[in-house]
Amino acid sequence: MNTFNPEKIALLDHLLSAESPEELDLRLEQLLTPTEYDEIIKRLQIFRMLEDGIPQRQIAQKLGVGIATVSRGARALKPS
Repeated sequence: MNTFNPEKIALLDHLLSAESPEELDLRLEQLLTPTEYDEIIKRLQIFRMLEDGIPQRQIAQKLGVGIATVSRGARALKPS
């Protein structure tokens, strides 16, 4: 269920008001730890690799993540 509470709207507004990729990067760096930022990047890579039809085990090995992380990504991509 995707609800938009005031805090979520404020976050989205904050990110969407960035006027350049560099400004968005700075805002994300201010909000997230380096580890959190890296994890988001890996999750996006997982989504893209899954969409390209790369097997889950191969994705896990290439990105150095657990198969459960890749499986979670696969479930997230499935239509509800």
